[in-house]
Amino acid sequence: MTSEYFVVRGTVEHGDERGRELGFPTANIALRDQSGSIGDGVWAGWVRRADGTHLPAAISVGRRPTYYGADGYRLLEAHILDFKGDLYDETLVVWLGAHLREQQKYSSAEDLITALKNDIAAATQWTAAHPAASLPAAGESELGEVRRVEA
Repeated sequence: MTSEYFVVRGTVEHGDERGRELGFPTANIALRDQSGSIGDGVWAGWVRRADGTHLPAAISVGRRPTYYGADGYRLLEAHILDFKGDLYDETLVVWLGAHLREQQKYSSAEDLITALKNDIAAATQWTAAHPAASLPAAGESELGEVRRVEA
């Protein structure tokens, strides 16, 4: 059975640290595609660090509508599961494997936190069933370019 992934390679940038304030720190990667033609939403997937380590992640792609509406800068935010550390300025490869839900605007931080907890639970379940060893080759791409690959 063929599995399809979106893959993004990018350098982790400093953000506004809102994820950290909410208890869900993220590795932020700028996207070249600001039109949002593919990939928006919350995803389960994997992150590969520069040292080759693969880490499971819940990943948001989009404009962060709760805080920025439709005018926000489109980016990828990877919350790496059970990870503590600093990834700033590190180049990562991110595989988006399962689309969990669309981007949503929440009326409160508490509602967003509840959704994030559900996303993390779903991403944990998906990554357990889809180990990093089964990921397709990422190939080469420009930083911030979203590519479609098949396993």
